[in-house]
Amino acid sequence: MILVTGGAGYIGSHTIKELLRDGREVVALDNLSAGHRELVLCREFVHGDLADGDLLRHTFRRYPIEAVIHFAAHTSVPESVADPGKYYRNNVGCTLTLVEAMVEAGVRTIVFSSSAAVYGDPVKIPIPEDHPTDPKNPYGRTKLVVEGILRDYAVAHGLRHVSLRYFNAAGSDPDGEIGECHDPETHLIPIVLEVALGVRREVQIFGTDYDTPDGTAIRDYIHVTDLARAHVLALRAVEEGRAEAAYNLGTGRGHTVREVVECCRRVTGREIPAVDAPRRPGDPAALVADPSRAERDLGWEPRFTALDPIVETAWKWMTRRSRPNPGSPR
Repeated sequence: MILVTGGAGYIGSHTIKELLRDGREVVALDNLSAGHRELVLCREFVHGDLADGDLLRHTFRRYPIEAVIHFAAHTSVPESVADPGKYYRNNVGCTLTLVEAMVEAGVRTIVFSSSAAVYGDPVKIPIPEDHPTDPKNPYGRTKLVVEGILRDYAVAHGLRHVSLRYFNAAGSDPDGEIGECHDPETHLIPIVLEVALGVRREVQIFGTDYDTPDGTAIRDYIHVTDLARAHVLALRAVEEGRAEAAYNLGTGRGHTVREVVECCRRVTGREIPAVDAPRRPGDPAALVADPSRAERDLGWEPRFTALDPIVETAWKWMTRRSRPNPGSPR
């Protein structure tokens, strides 16, 4: 059985769907501070917090857990800059509690949800895994610290681990069964689509003076189901002892913020007002992956490689959720 922490979150819920498709038994753990119980497709669910060591020990005793996929974390770069303590307590402290409970229970396999934020400002594009790590914000630093914890526990306790450094998760389940829903929303594509839906008046473009083709930041958008499938493949590789310490997950293609806005206009057929705004602290100018190691070692290759299909799955999910239930009171 696989324990998925943060299983009610965006990427965690999609990964659970892929694990079930792969024939795995799954138990999800989430405190539901940001996740949604209705997105969890597995039967077994533990409502609780990773800071609760007793709960974790009870969970490892109750279920025949063989491995952990660890998503539970705070993920907002601007919030991490404003409140770094919150990020270190949760992202680092709670992970340490989890790993200690794993070792005590004899569970020695973990796939960790890391981030391209560990790289900071890239010195070359696309970014390989051996690129220098120099995070620009507390969020990225917490991810890098956890990677170090896992390496140290591998030496001390034989912990088998892999860290997946993914770039910008985007899109939703093509079946429309689950999708992305944050409150507040922090990801660019759903924010732009909320403008198309009339939920927001306009989209703010943070930073228009970067050294990029149109002055706006460049990101590598990777579809969430491609990310989910990579976690299943990475788990298999760790179990078989053929995984390296870290893998980039991205398409290898970058898109500017203005290109994303234009794509959303094209997909929705709606006007989407956009206004320029100052840069946000902690945002690098460009982040684009070199995913060749994951392709080589894990047999992973993204199926969504163009921006339009990614946005189309997000739009399908968001328009479906925005429709009122005919049987609900008005």
